[in-house]
Amino acid sequence: MIRTNKKMVSAMHRAIVEYNMLEENDKVAVGISGGKDSLTLLACLAQYKKQVKYNFELVAVAVDIFGDSDYSKIQAFCDELCVPLHIERTNINKIVFEVRNEKNPCSLCANLRRGVLNSVAEKLGCNKVALGHHADDLVQTFFMSVAKENRLSTFWPKTYLSRKNIYLIRPMIYVWEKAIFESSKTFPIMHNPCPANKNTVREEMKEILDKLDTKIPNFKENLHSSLCHTERYSLLDKCKVEENNEI
Repeated sequence: MIRTNKKMVSAMHRAIVEYNMLEENDKVAVGISGGKDSLTLLACLAQYKKQVKYNFELVAVAVDIFGDSDYSKIQAFCDELCVPLHIERTNINKIVFEVRNEKNPCSLCANLRRGVLNSVAEKLGCNKVALGHHADDLVQTFFMSVAKENRLSTFWPKTYLSRKNIYLIRPMIYVWEKAIFESSKTFPIMHNPCPANKNTVREEMKEILDKLDTKIPNFKENLHSSLCHTERYSLLDKCKVEENNEI
């Protein structure tokens, strides 16, 4: 029997309500990589579906970047949750590592996978796509933006994709990775054979943030909270400099 953490479902409910992520008769494509994050998202959404009064539909979508991955255990997982699984076979791995031979393969791979996922969602008649990004991802993305892109930015909890007429939602923005680790121990996690696995900029940012969190208690939580509450921003704005200066 698949069990979900009540606190995680509650945290997910908070995000869904605050950002109006789900509505009556939505059809949601849940991106499934086979990792702990996406499987936890699917399990929590399946549980959440049983708890709310409105109706929405779930379909799990796996984008196979190798073209021949074994999804039998994931299929059994989805069957137990009563969620249909659609597997889209691709040659993304070959494009990234052989054809393009990218120096930054993760960025290209992510863009290609997201493009395929959104196209499949459109074909399946979905109006929402759910991704398994969590609270740690939100903070890490902010740090990556500052360090590598010279700007203050992170992903949005809900984004409208006009070309596909689809909303991209991230219901786990208030769920921390530590909780996901604990709850997914019995899930059929797929091994990631990607050559770039665990050797990415995101992993580098993760290590830095973990060290800061050790030296400065609640550092990640405080940063996460500040990102989620725009009224707390006190950043330099050239238009407001003069009015804030005391004479």
